[in-house]
Amino acid sequence: MFFRIDPDSAEPIFEQIAGCVRIAALAGDLAAGEKLPPARQLAESLNVNVHTVLRAYQDLRDEGLIELRRGRGATVTERVTGYRTLEKQLEAMVAEAGAQGISPRTLAALLRDTRS
Repeated sequence: MFFRIDPDSAEPIFEQIAGCVRIAALAGDLAAGEKLPPARQLAESLNVNVHTVLRAYQDLRDEGLIELRRGRGATVTERVTGYRTLEKQLEAMVAEAGAQGISPRTLAALLRDTRS
């Protein structure tokens, strides 16, 4: 799995790391039971603090996408299959929005509003 971060981005690094995992899940690059790199190893390869990686992993754990076990590391859960189902639904939503002349920016704003 490839992690890419932009230290100059306004998005916090832990969010960028978690985003890489989410994108890999949506793309089908992660399977249930697959292990993520150990936090210390990933931190060294990205040249970031290990607590930054742990924060990303904790957020992913809170979402149910990974399971964290001391001594075993981070493992992808069965929930990854739900991400793929959601991706298909989102693709259909984007297509429908485009057919109705709704811009991607407006659609994103509508999605944000539905979370509140």
